[in-house]
Amino acid sequence: MALIEVAGLVKTFERRQALWGRRSRIRAVDGVSFTIDEGETFGLVGESGCGKTTTARCLLRLVEPTAGSFTFRGEEVFGLAAARLRRLRRDMQMIFQDPGSSLNPRMTAGAIVEEGLVIHGLGAPSERRARVRELLDLVGLDTGAASRYPREFSGGQRQRIGIARALALRPAFLVADEPVSALDVSVQAQIVNLLMDLQQRLGLTLLLVAHDLRLVRHLCARVAVMHRGRIVETGSAGTVLRTPAHPYTRALVEAADGER
Repeated sequence: MALIEVAGLVKTFERRQALWGRRSRIRAVDGVSFTIDEGETFGLVGESGCGKTTTARCLLRLVEPTAGSFTFRGEEVFGLAAARLRRLRRDMQMIFQDPGSSLNPRMTAGAIVEEGLVIHGLGAPSERRARVRELLDLVGLDTGAASRYPREFSGGQRQRIGIARALALRPAFLVADEPVSALDVSVQAQIVNLLMDLQQRLGLTLLLVAHDLRLVRHLCARVAVMHRGRIVETGSAGTVLRTPAHPYTRALVEAADGER
């Protein structure tokens, strides 16, 4: 059963050629459609600038879409009023690409993880602190980490804090935007394995935005390939990445195979 349904998603940005020049419009996302089943890990892949991150941000309305439809559990998200969207955001969270820039350097790890609970008014202070301890343990950090600041952690540990923050509100849908691309190769596998474990243990529905086809092969059941703002191929990850039908997908696979 589809938890996520995206139809005809469009995002247009305006750009001025010079200070007094004419404005031009760029379609970063151009008629994108796909579905994600409940409990599925779905990959959205393509080279940098193809529109995949903009697509993901539109779904969470971190960027407002220009046109199209996005339904979550049968409810249209793009037309929601602010109050309803605020409540719905408990169920939809994001893991950002760069844990160094996505964590507030003036807040402790514990405060970062707890922030969503505070914003949504969930639990008494003692209950929130207990939830923070639970989350830090869940992502493989000791409880002493709660009193430390992001600068005191490695890149991989910071991404674990970002994952804990995303899970704090017990979401059903998680967007992971290039979750390991900013990390050292030595810790990428650890974060990938953590995401796989959490997806299975918590029954998460996961949208993985990535350019690394090896990561997609490892994590995803199905995949959509984006090129110049459009989806050019969709199917099971095994079929699409083993026997690609579209020339662009073939070029991506050949480039990835050449890097081995």
